[in-house]
Amino acid sequence: MQFDHSKRANEYKELKEKPQWQGPNIKATVKPKETNTTPKNMATEEENRGRVAIFIDGLNLFHAALQLGIEIDYVKLLCRLTKTSRLLRAFFYTGIDNGNEKQQGFLLWMRRNGYRVVTKDMSVIIDSYKKPNLNVEIAVDMITLAPYYDTAILVSGDGDLSYAVNTVSNAGARIEVIGLQSTTSDHLIDVADEFIDFDSIKQYIQKDSYVGYSYRSSSNSHL
Repeated sequence: MQFDHSKRANEYKELKEKPQWQGPNIKATVKPKETNTTPKNMATEEENRGRVAIFIDGLNLFHAALQLGIEIDYVKLLCRLTKTSRLLRAFFYTGIDNGNEKQQGFLLWMRRNGYRVVTKDMSVIIDSYKKPNLNVEIAVDMITLAPYYDTAILVSGDGDLSYAVNTVSNAGARIEVIGLQSTTSDHLIDVADEFIDFDSIKQYIQKDSYVGYSYRSSSNSHL
């Protein structure tokens, strides 16, 4: 995948004034003033996150879901990661098989439901085993966007991203890393401000068995 860095840089200049998305199907409404019953420490924690940017390694997420025995509800996932903070962008990185219509339908659904999808053609590594690696794309977007967000949420356990995470942290951003405790790099955990084990939030992000999506297939087994 070839990047046009000048085009991407111009796009980023607009982010402070034009955030892309702030939640699924949220409509502005005027509500009566209510007494805030949120615990003080919880409210402070949410305020400290500021504007958030989400970076999801699709392959890493898929393997985490397999190990946990769940299917991800991507609307729930986005809501859980954003919480009450203001969302700048939510990136989803994945390898693609252009001949796979089910996957194309899934990615189209993702684009229409709050995600900025970044793709790379599958590359054959060994014995026709296809393993896409988008660490460069993730690192570039995290670092380039750093001036525009307060908190970066990285869904990945790959230690190769530690340097990018540390760079963003040194620039002043808060870093949350989400992954499986058993497979996440210790170095990545060490450079993050907070690590969240998928096992502790799986009940909030798994798909209900009776809920279906409107894309052509409910299968994400080819991510």
